Amino acid sequence: MTTTVLVVDDDLANLESVCRIFQKEGVSTLSAPDGSKALDLLRKPEVGVLVTDLMMPGLDGQALLKAARAMRPDVEVVLMTAYATVETAVNAMRDGAYDFITKPLKRHSLVKAVQKAMEKQALSAENRDLKAQIAAMGQKSIVGNSPAFRAFMDLLEQASPSTATVLLQGESGTGKELAARFIHEHSPRAKNAFIAVNCAALPESILEAELFGVERGAFTGAVARKEGRFERASTGTLFLDEVGEMSASAQVKLLRVLQEGELERLGGTQTIKVDVRLVAATNKDLMTEVKEGRFREDLYYRLNVVEVRIPSLASRREDISLLAEHFLRRYAAKNAKLLKGFSDEAQAVMENYAWPGNIRELEHAVERAVVLCRSDVVNVADLPEGVRKGPMGAAQQIVIPIGTPMEEIERRVIHETLRHTKGDKNLAARMLGIAARTIYRKLAAEDEPKSPAEPPES
Repeated sequence: MTTTVLVVDDDLANLESVCRIFQKEGVSTLSAPDGSKALDLLRKPEVGVLVTDLMMPGLDGQALLKAARAMRPDVEVVLMTAYATVETAVNAMRDGAYDFITKPLKRHSLVKAVQKAMEKQALSAENRDLKAQIAAMGQKSIVGNSPAFRAFMDLLEQASPSTATVLLQGESGTGKELAARFIHEHSPRAKNAFIAVNCAALPESILEAELFGVERGAFTGAVARKEGRFERASTGTLFLDEVGEMSASAQVKLLRVLQEGELERLGGTQTIKVDVRLVAATNKDLMTEVKEGRFREDLYYRLNVVEVRIPSLASRREDISLLAEHFLRRYAAKNAKLLKGFSDEAQAVMENYAWPGNIRELEHAVERAVVLCRSDVVNVADLPEGVRKGPMGAAQQIVIPIGTPMEEIERRVIHETLRHTKGDKNLAARMLGIAARTIYRKLAAEDEPKSPAEPPES
């Protein structure tokens, strides 16, 4: 959108003269003979700079400046006056004016002041857009590049376009809701509702009412009919987090919805059809819960059509630096801080910490560090004490899921050992009990593109 300059002056000759100056410079203008009319024009979104006389009857330039800062803080203000004093200039700047020019106006000074105001306004708008984009990206993107992460994302991408129920299993803090949103956003239902329910956060009676709805008079306090989350999610996706915490009664009702695609509200007899894609998540071993009688076996198999195990941060340690930088950008933008990154020492502490709270703990640690950081780099002292002095054992381990190909296991062991030795290939070879040339050969082979006709390695 082209920036428009709004010129305000009760001296009509001067008003016309200033507008002609800007028009010759190719700048779009609007004009107003007083402050009141200027306020109406100020609501137009294309106005980016306000040039106003200071001394005017009624709403003067100082009052118009304050009103503009309240109504349109994104608009830069340049004041004009024939009665300039140091005090009026200081007051104008204190109230938020960008510049202050004196009459009789000099064309060069006027154009230069307004051009700089337009540049500042454009830069501020660009910064706001960039911060909004970073915040949006930070909220929606799933970040990682480790083998465990890539295998997990490959499964998510395969499951998303289907209609199958997905069961997300993983430790607390691994990002199960983010994974559920990814499934929804990459499914044919993406334009419809995504409804999330934490089953562990609601008491049994309230959970059933929230999920299946309530008819008026079903229980004390039910003064009106209320739709449940299943009805609200119809044609969309319903995410049930901590599904292992559901009561036996709620499990029976959930099973009916999955089997028949229908439900009855609490206290009602009418059968309601629903069309919902269900994604469930748990940090419990549901098979163990089934064996011990706490979870229905038939419901387990209905939920577990596609099982996706979300890797812990311990099993994707290569992603720690990538995730930390991602969170740093998000929270630096959110808190309007200019940060270059992490010091080498802070980076080493994060990479060597066990992160028992997984990605959620890492995110909170980085947010705290950004808030407390007093320089342009996050240092060790900015990290939480628990991270600085916490368990380090996981840094010496590699967690590899069952079924990982031997070639991938070998690659990960070599890379993790090199990370531990800070790239010293000879030391890494001694630790692994292999020749250094083997490491060089393996790394060189990774960099070579394979021909489609190349036979698989035996």
